[in-house]
Amino acid sequence: MVREITSTFILVGPLPYLIAGLLIGVGADRHKSLERSVSTKAAWFALLCAIGAGVGFVLTPQHDATIVSVSLPAPFVAFKIATLINPLTLIMFLLVSYMGSIVSRFSSSYMAGDIHEGRFHRWLSLTLGAFLLLITADNMWEFWIFFVAASVSLHKLLVFYKERPLAVVAARKKFILSRVADVSLFTAFVLIATNLKVSSISAAVLRVDRLHYPLQTDLQIAAGLVVLTAILKSGVFPLHGWLIQVMEAPTQVSALLHAGLIYTGAFLLLRVSSLIAHVQWSWTVLVIVGLGSILVSSLAMMAETNIKESLAYSTSAQLGFMMMECGLGLYSVAVLHIVAHSVYKAHAFLSSGSVVDNFRGATLQKTKADQTITRALLAIVVSGVVTFFVGMVFGVRFQSQPTLLAVGVILTMAMSQLLLQGLNQSARASAALLVRVAVISIFVCGAYFALHDLSTLVLASSVPSDHVQADRVPIWLLTVVGVSFTTLLLVQQLLPRLSATRFGKALYAGIYNGLYVDLFLSQVMNLDATKISKSKLSSSSKHSLSR
Repeated sequence: MVREITSTFILVGPLPYLIAGLLIGVGADRHKSLERSVSTKAAWFALLCAIGAGVGFVLTPQHDATIVSVSLPAPFVAFKIATLINPLTLIMFLLVSYMGSIVSRFSSSYMAGDIHEGRFHRWLSLTLGAFLLLITADNMWEFWIFFVAASVSLHKLLVFYKERPLAVVAARKKFILSRVADVSLFTAFVLIATNLKVSSISAAVLRVDRLHYPLQTDLQIAAGLVVLTAILKSGVFPLHGWLIQVMEAPTQVSALLHAGLIYTGAFLLLRVSSLIAHVQWSWTVLVIVGLGSILVSSLAMMAETNIKESLAYSTSAQLGFMMMECGLGLYSVAVLHIVAHSVYKAHAFLSSGSVVDNFRGATLQKTKADQTITRALLAIVVSGVVTFFVGMVFGVRFQSQPTLLAVGVILTMAMSQLLLQGLNQSARASAALLVRVAVISIFVCGAYFALHDLSTLVLASSVPSDHVQADRVPIWLLTVVGVSFTTLLLVQQLLPRLSATRFGKALYAGIYNGLYVDLFLSQVMNLDATKISKSKLSSSSKHSLSR
């Protein structure tokens, strides 16, 4: 009985969203109050169903349920309305349902009085409903249909204010990239179904696990197409421009995108992680692309003056981080990262209007270069000792787990940022602050390793363990990861002094404009990049003069 209830919760949870979007939504603007009411109630219903499904799964684990099955000619095998219920899908289902309830509630007041309020709630409902169905879809063609549907519905939200040229240009850019991603994913699924003779994602994963390494060429191509799809959907550098520019959409759409829908690419990687784990060159692509996005977006975030765009650069950097984690085989860590980042970013966007004053008049404090480097190196050394000591307390064997060694270096750089807040203060104020920051750093480090162990345990049946790829990740790639994060920390500390030089000013302008890659991409797509370049360059010039 519990097994049936779990499946039922997952299946019926998104249905009110579809009713609000497809039935009531036909006359949405004529029945704004009804559309708003049904959409908001659908959000809470989906959240309750997600909680119910989670409780049912804990009581009696369930792996899948097939509702409809239709045989198809080769190579498609079959189309099914089938759900895959495991810890990964349940976590994502609960996360998106929770974010959907928050965004829907926020939209009820934010859009009140708008002439097209009903139409907004219609497309919001369709977007959330399609994404929830995508999360638990087990059949490849079912997954692909909702993959496309969620993207098309989101596009309607991104161009909600059609009188804003920059929003329309950015949405069109995303639309083009998304259609390329649709074709890429469909081709990958065809190759997988043809070679493995199954159309179920879970069945394909099991068959891949039984194959010998290396995989045959068609499956390696399929893995490459999946990686390409994830890159196209994630807004990482160098395809990050649309993610920054869609900030012209309503605030709650930005929150929904950055706290949920932007993880479509990362979620796809997690669902077919066993395939990725068997194709070594795909790891390298994920790590290199992820590192590039981390480096460029982190620096651009510091240069950006627009609060929402700064948050968007942060998302691009975090998505790059998630891709790097998948490339290193740390899939359970990537899931943990998604959950933490989603909750943080939803709050950041929905409260962005109230925090603007905190950033006004901010200036970069200048210190002597030798003092800056000395303090940074001191922070790195202290953080490194703490990180590896706490790691060993939690039983981490860095010498036999090179991937976790790279993660330890990254964690060291993150803790160094905390310690530098105390070291950069005056001598009188720094002592007390440094003690507090040191205690917080130890706590953060311990929490990370504890959560890493917990996520690995919970997701053991959903994604490959850390050890599957750890022994095969090349040392040179791990070295590049460590050097990149160390360099990023030092550049961030020296940026105030660099910005005072001629080279630094040119570098600052380049970073502010994303190294001009997006402007070139806009021209290739034959979009009106003039609006984008004039807007960015004008803002950049004004900011440089004010500095």
